[in-house]
Amino acid sequence: MRRKFIRQLRKNLREVLKEFDEGIKVTGKWDVLEVETSNDESIITKQITERLTCTPGIASILKAERHPLREMEEIFQLTLKAYGEFIIGKTFAVRCKRNGKHQFRSVDVEQYVGRGLKRHLKTAGVKLKKPDVTVALEIKDEFLYIIREQVKGLGGYPLGCQDAVMSLISGGFDSSVSSFLTIKRGLQTHYCFFNLGGKAHELAVKEVALFLWMKYHSSHRVKFVSVPFAGVVEEILTQVDDSQMGVVLKRMMLRASERIADDLSIKALVTGESVAQVSSQTLSNLAVIDTAIDSLVLRPLCTVNKQDIIDISRNIGTEDFSKNIPEYCAVISKNPTTKANIGKVKREESRFNFDVLESAIESAHFQLITEVIDDFNAAAIEVDVKNTISNGSVVIDIRHPSELEISPLNISDGAEVLNVPFYQLQTRFTELDRDTQYMLYCDKGMMSRLHAAHLFDEGYTNVAVLDLKAGV
Repeated sequence: MRRKFIRQLRKNLREVLKEFDEGIKVTGKWDVLEVETSNDESIITKQITERLTCTPGIASILKAERHPLREMEEIFQLTLKAYGEFIIGKTFAVRCKRNGKHQFRSVDVEQYVGRGLKRHLKTAGVKLKKPDVTVALEIKDEFLYIIREQVKGLGGYPLGCQDAVMSLISGGFDSSVSSFLTIKRGLQTHYCFFNLGGKAHELAVKEVALFLWMKYHSSHRVKFVSVPFAGVVEEILTQVDDSQMGVVLKRMMLRASERIADDLSIKALVTGESVAQVSSQTLSNLAVIDTAIDSLVLRPLCTVNKQDIIDISRNIGTEDFSKNIPEYCAVISKNPTTKANIGKVKREESRFNFDVLESAIESAHFQLITEVIDDFNAAAIEVDVKNTISNGSVVIDIRHPSELEISPLNISDGAEVLNVPFYQLQTRFTELDRDTQYMLYCDKGMMSRLHAAHLFDEGYTNVAVLDLKAGV
C-alpha cells in the first residue's frame, strides 16, 4: 500500500510542478522523494516550494544541496560555505542522518564538522539541546545533502489513493474548509453548488472552488456542478410549515446531490455542518436530514468551533473571499425546530411537488473546474486578451496576496499596477475611472478572464485581460 501511495505522489508531483520546469525530476521509492530542478531562479524555487507545501501526502519539505560524497574535510568545507554566515555569534549543533554503507558513523561526521565550525568561526559554542541553529546533514549512499531549510508539508494522503467525494459548497467558511480537509485526506473532491442568489452568487462560489483546486488539488480533474434551486426554495416557502423549512431544505439538497453524485459514480457527500452551530445542525435534525438518502455523508467539521474554522480558512487562503460572499439564506424559519421528527417532516414533504426538485436536478450544469468561465462566454468574446500592455492602460493584479508575495509582478515599461485581490474586484472596480482602460492579470489567466467577462457583462467595457503567456 505504501508503494502505491508513493507512486501516486510521484505522479501528482510531476503533474503540478511541470508548469515551473518541464524537465523537473521526481525520484524515490520509499519514504523520501527527491525533486530536482535545473532552474535556480529564486522565484521558481519559491513557487516549487509553495506548491509542495500545498500538495496532499507530503509531511515535510527539505531544501537541500546535493554533492558527491568525498572525504571528511570536504564535507566540512561544503558545510562551512553553506552555514557559516548563519551561525556566527550563535549556538549550534550538527545533526547527521546516514543511509548506506560507509567507513564512518554519523557521530563521526557531527564531531568533525562541529569542531571545524567552532574553530573557524566566532560562534557562541556548541549546544546540543535547543541550539540557535541546527546544521542538518544527510548522507545517502554516495551523496551528501546539506539541508538549507525545512518546511512543514500539508500531510494527509496523496490524491488518487482514496475514492472521490462530492462537496456541497456554498463558498462560506464552513464548506470551503470542509472541502479542504477532504482534499488533504487524499479524497478527490468534486463540487456541488445550489444556486440561491443568481449569477453573482454562482461567480463568487466558483472563485472559491477554483482557488482551492489551483492551490491544493490541481493534479486531478474535478467537476463543478451548479444546481438552480430557487424553484425548490419557493416551493418550500409556500408548502412547508415554518418550523420545518430548514430541515426540509437540507433534505432536498442531499437528495439532489446524491443523484448528481451517482451520475459521477461518487459514493459519499461532504458538508460543512458543525454540531449545534445553527438550528438545523442539532443531532436530532442531522439524523432526520440523513434519512433522506442512502449515501454516506461526511462532516469533517462536526466538532470544530466556528473560530477554529475561520482560523483554518485564514491559513489556507479562503478567509478573505469567504467573508465577502453574501449569505443567501432564502429559507429562514421564525421558529425553527431543533428536534425534528421524521413523521412530521414526511407529512410536510408530502405537500411538496417533487417535480420541482426533478426539474432542478435535470437543469444541473456540469463543468470541469477549468471550464468555469464558460458561463460567461458570450461576454468573453468581446473581452480583449493581450500579451502586451496597451498604451495608457493600468494593470490590475487580481492574484491572492500570498501569490503576490512569492512572485511579484514586475512590469518593465513602467505601467501603473494596482493590487486588487479578485474577491474585492467586484466592489472596488466600480470606484475606478471609467475613462481608463484596465487590464486584469493573474498567473494562469483563468481568474482574469472570468472577472473580465463578468465586468464586461455588467457594462464595463474599459476592461481587458493581460496574459503574458498568450501567444508564447
